[in-house]
Amino acid sequence: MTHSAPTRDAIVATARESIARGSKSFAAASRLFDPQTRERAWLLYAWCRRCDDIADGQDHGHAMSVVADAPQRIDEMAAMTDAALRGEVVGDAAFDALGIVAAETRIPPRFAHDVIDGFRLDADDWRPRSEADLYRYCYHVAGAVGCMMAIVMGVDPADDATLDRACDLGLAFQLANIARDIEEDDRAGRCYLPVEWLVEMDIPPGQHMKPPFRAQLTLIVRRLTDAAERYEASARIGARALSFRSAWAVLSAASIYGDIGRAVAARGDHAWDHRVKTSRLQKLRSMTGAWLDAGRRASQPVLPRDTQLWTRPR
Repeated sequence: MTHSAPTRDAIVATARESIARGSKSFAAASRLFDPQTRERAWLLYAWCRRCDDIADGQDHGHAMSVVADAPQRIDEMAAMTDAALRGEVVGDAAFDALGIVAAETRIPPRFAHDVIDGFRLDADDWRPRSEADLYRYCYHVAGAVGCMMAIVMGVDPADDATLDRACDLGLAFQLANIARDIEEDDRAGRCYLPVEWLVEMDIPPGQHMKPPFRAQLTLIVRRLTDAAERYEASARIGARALSFRSAWAVLSAASIYGDIGRAVAARGDHAWDHRVKTSRLQKLRSMTGAWLDAGRRASQPVLPRDTQLWTRPR
């Protein structure tokens, strides 16, 4: 079936609505980009959000449900993604958004394929056995997106050192998400805590949310949030490669999401009584601090990336 091409402005408007509905944190940070980068960030976000919603039966990240036809959904998602990357009009605004931003910024198709592989892991009811497995999953669902966003911000696709830092930020975001959403994931039949960690804490399979194991779960989640902080710290160094406004946006997002992980850790055993959120005032403070950090980025020492950190596949 042949689809008529919607205008770029129309697709950008739809993408802007998508980020406003799907993530207040990313929407707030995106306002700090220059106009061209802002629009491209919205376009990329719209594709990511739509893929996530397709895979999980959600509406802009809300009301996750168990889907019976997950593998078929992923196959259709992959087919539409490939069509968009070939420059075809898909007829779905989010996939057409990917086609536009990929063409404008030369995003390598492999990163989009890596993201879809993350959805395949969920469709196959995959669970991480080791810490390395956890990071591999985080790469597919967030680290690869970080690499794509870096390219949207003008990073050369061949600049592996900067892309590694962008991937680190994606990992930091996802680790914070996992820590915050353990209870919600459990209700959907998912668990992203490494089996080896659960065994170490003597938590039986599927029982980690039960009250008798709350103290052990809190210790495990502290490992997640500590790891998120290490990846966030590594990612911040990559801001040197960005323009001031892009660095401001990225460092704002790092602080906003970092605060989510830190709030989960601070709540201890009560971390999942209510979903952790950041207030408008907290976001404003993060943006103010990020503005200062962005201005100082060129004078900060360039530390080599920690060799103990997991490294994305090449």
